[in-house]
Amino acid sequence: MDEKIYDKYQAVIGLEVHAQLLTNSKAFCSDSTEYGATANTQVSVISLGHPGTLPKHNKDAINLAIRMGLAINCQIREVNQYARKNYFYADLPKGYQITQDRTPICHDGFLEVKLKDGSTKRIGIERVHMEEDSGKSMHDQDVFDSLIDYNRAGTPLIEIVTHPDIRSAEEAYAYITEIRQIVRYLDICDGNMEEGSLRCDANISVMLKGADKYGVKVEVKNMNSISNVRRAIDFEIKRQIEAIANGNRIFSETRTFDAMKGTTIVMRSKELANDYRYFPEPDLPPLIVDQAWVNQVQTTMPALPKELIKKYISEYSLGEYDASLLTETKEYAKYFEEVCGHTKNFKAAANWMMGTVKSHLNETGTDIGTFTLKPTQIAELIALVDDGKISNSAASQNVFPALVNTPDKGALTLAQELNLIQESNADALLPIVEEVLAAWSEKVEEYKAGKKNLMGLFVGEVMKRSGGKADPKLTNKLLGERLS
Repeated sequence: MDEKIYDKYQAVIGLEVHAQLLTNSKAFCSDSTEYGATANTQVSVISLGHPGTLPKHNKDAINLAIRMGLAINCQIREVNQYARKNYFYADLPKGYQITQDRTPICHDGFLEVKLKDGSTKRIGIERVHMEEDSGKSMHDQDVFDSLIDYNRAGTPLIEIVTHPDIRSAEEAYAYITEIRQIVRYLDICDGNMEEGSLRCDANISVMLKGADKYGVKVEVKNMNSISNVRRAIDFEIKRQIEAIANGNRIFSETRTFDAMKGTTIVMRSKELANDYRYFPEPDLPPLIVDQAWVNQVQTTMPALPKELIKKYISEYSLGEYDASLLTETKEYAKYFEEVCGHTKNFKAAANWMMGTVKSHLNETGTDIGTFTLKPTQIAELIALVDDGKISNSAASQNVFPALVNTPDKGALTLAQELNLIQESNADALLPIVEEVLAAWSEKVEEYKAGKKNLMGLFVGEVMKRSGGKADPKLTNKLLGERLS
């Protein structure tokens, strides 16, 4: 199809993100939420919906929902009413889901995301509501029957619903990336899309550019990674434009994403709100969240990435790119801050974190949470370099690996054992400098004739003849004096 056809249309996208909350018990009963337990061992008469049983509020889940609302600039509702959402799925043992319909606990928020070109996009958040998860249907365990595991049924969820403000797969990718980072910083969800603890559904339509009416909305489910969210949206936008251009209708339906083929496939026609027959949950009293409760949750909020980035730029004089890399995960940022608590050379601390430390973690397949060295040990390496005792290359290439293997030894002790302490005595270095200049007399003349980049050659030769122990600053000073 002519590429100009695609340019005539504009995508309109809204995202619904479900996040499983990191509570020890389920949303409305005391069943465990531990992941990976034997099927149907984390259930009770309440989660199975036995007659006469009554649900009750999980305060931890409510606190986590409030946390999320505060992080994405939402209003927190004072009077909250739960509702029953009725539909038949085999993995809902009660036959209905307890959720929030007309009174979401968080509403009217926004999130600003950064795009590849450096621009920012504000995406409106319509609501964040609390609900319970369903169980899990397994279709590959038995030849003839589908099996049901109810362990997940009743796990507390929040659903974060955007306004239809997203206009491309790239914007959707940036949004879900930031949402995952936020829930991890807040410790409210582990963000693992592959395990289903963070799930994203996309509502996608297309319309002619300049039109004032949205097209027919299609929902796409089962995207188990952020990259698949982008792939699914890109495919669906193209599919809808081609269908309209060929004179076909777009139907309101729910589709699933086939990651192997990179295509979406029809699952069922799209349900409407009245299909769910919502009505107030009679077994749960209204939940009252007063301002004092919100203020108390506010005091537990950690610094979020954007706040840390501003701090690293203003207080540590780092560039925005470096600050963004250092705040990719909460654990990494915390480690970096602890290093900075023991050194004032913040730029060196950032370079060590993004260079030597990051390379080591990648090579060993580990993360900062299991890193054997303490932040004080990285600060000690920085101090040795700053004090001129060892070179930066010796610190990263020799002392650091030795320290990782024997973390109980100090960096200075290892540097001494490895004979890496730099020679900072001018009287000891001067003969080596003069020896190098005599050996490279032709290059000396070229240097004096204007080839100043030859200084690197002379420094390198002095380092080589000193066994890497010459102090680079003193070496440059002595060479400069002799060459002038």
